Amino acid sequence: MPDLIDGEAPARTRWVLHVDLDQFIAAVEVLRRPELAGLPVVVGGRGDPTERGVVATASYEAREHGVGSGMPLRTAARKCPEAVFLPVDAPEYDAASAGVMDTLRSFDVPVEVLGWDEAFLGVDTDDPVGFAHDVRAAVLDATRLHCSVGIGDNKLRAKIATEFGKPRGSFVLTEENWFEVMGERSTDALWGIGRKTAKKLAELGITTVAQLAAADTAALAGRLGPTMGPWYRRLGRGADTSPVDPTPYVPRGHGRETTFQENLTDPTAVDREAERLARKVLEDVRAEGRPAVRVGVKLRYAPFVTTTRSLTLPGPTLEEAPVVSAVHELLGRLDRERPVRLLGVRLEMAPPVEPDP
Repeated sequence: MPDLIDGEAPARTRWVLHVDLDQFIAAVEVLRRPELAGLPVVVGGRGDPTERGVVATASYEAREHGVGSGMPLRTAARKCPEAVFLPVDAPEYDAASAGVMDTLRSFDVPVEVLGWDEAFLGVDTDDPVGFAHDVRAAVLDATRLHCSVGIGDNKLRAKIATEFGKPRGSFVLTEENWFEVMGERSTDALWGIGRKTAKKLAELGITTVAQLAAADTAALAGRLGPTMGPWYRRLGRGADTSPVDPTPYVPRGHGRETTFQENLTDPTAVDREAERLARKVLEDVRAEGRPAVRVGVKLRYAPFVTTTRSLTLPGPTLEEAPVVSAVHELLGRLDRERPVRLLGVRLEMAPPVEPDP
């Protein structure tokens, strides 16, 4: 994929770069096991495709067989029986990600971290393509990981541009070439529009980005809400004014979940597992030093129906009793007769206290 469409980038100096690591988790695993290079690699769960679990990531070689993130491991094994299956190793990915983000910050520009494998950079330069090349080279030199870089005149366009640069390349997407590149694509090609929203738009006769950009605002507001409707029209035009925010990420909460290899049919067993998860999540929250203010419970029933419930605690707390009590109350609001294949507990925390000036 070429770096540009129709030659040089437009004459501007303020740019947003979206850096996205190529097949990040799989690439980290291949660095640890060089003999896996070129093979289909699937990472997920405990690395056993006979167990319940989902794909965290798949190498490009595995993707060629139709394996994708979120797919059950058993399905991935059917699609690509020759794949190498590996367990998730979050600490290793944390360390690799930290190395990447440190490298990006070495350019002395604002860096907004989006997750393990992606970040926005706010850049002032008259050569964004050259800057992107330098970023890719620096990340590769420091971490041995390849990345792709989307170059845009705002965050939305930079994020979308990355997909055209993959793998190991860059692409420029701006107001000038937005409709040339995106106009005839389906609305779910936009960052922020999923299949459900795309279906609602299709009911209005809107199936492409260009149609969304030209859509009647009142009609969008009537179908999608007074706030979201007009916002989706802005997405269709590629409009975005949000700045690159280098503020360090502060988690809103912590959660844990477990998938059972055999469905739990005894409500008492579900209660025990929920209490166990609640205590583990409370340990995570205590390590943050911020009290829990809200509790959430997720149940996935067999075969694959997910339900969630949440409630606000009477007051901020780091004590076990009110958290466990809230978990039991939430479970009581759910169907206790159906077999359970997955259980999750989440605690949202009070915001961090700002230091006195």
